[in-house]
Amino acid sequence: MKLCVLENDIIDDVVADRYPSYGVLFTDLFRSAKPDIEVDVFDAMNMQYPESFDDYDAVLLSGSRCDAFGQEEWVLELKKRTEQLMAEKKKLIGVCFGHQLIALILGAEMGRAPQGWGMGRMSYTWNKENSPIALEGEGFSLLVSHQDQVLTEPKGAAIIASSEFCPIAAYTVDKHVICFQGHPEFVEGYSEYIINKRKDSLTPEQYERFLGSLQYGHDGKKIAKLVCDFVEQV
Repeated sequence: MKLCVLENDIIDDVVADRYPSYGVLFTDLFRSAKPDIEVDVFDAMNMQYPESFDDYDAVLLSGSRCDAFGQEEWVLELKKRTEQLMAEKKKLIGVCFGHQLIALILGAEMGRAPQGWGMGRMSYTWNKENSPIALEGEGFSLLVSHQDQVLTEPKGAAIIASSEFCPIAAYTVDKHVICFQGHPEFVEGYSEYIINKRKDSLTPEQYERFLGSLQYGHDGKKIAKLVCDFVEQV
């Protein structure tokens, strides 16, 4: 399996020695789930793309600190290229911002979540009757960092995971799109850094709860394996 990662954000310099880039986090994640995978990373924020997507089994859109509905030149270019990939029914994987951008293309409403920031570890119920692929267990947990959410169901999408906090937490479109609001690539140390970075935006109760949730682990590797199965089997 050969994966193209479109990197839509950079990691702050202060922690870059431990977490060099989102591309590295995704590469490490997918290699832990599928050791023989090939991963190429492209800097979409600087308009860097492969000459052709034809060589790749799937294209992954990473998270971003920018809004999926933003009007920055690079966001509009990414949206245009994603629309073309969707028209070609290329296998697409959306994570956080990527999840939201694909939903926006599918006509969903996007915006700030009325309940505020989601951070730390969050758990989701698996809607197995909607999913084209099986997940072990009744649900999963991922590390998250978002204040935007998909607010209405994307046209043609099947909602495969949800929670009270985030009703549209994951979805598929036919056999070519799978998206997650959470971050399977995150690790606890990086999530802790983000929570501390956003401390002034949180109530004391939120801050303690988000930090405390990190002790319970997450299912990033399980979701990476699920994504690989989706790309190869569905």
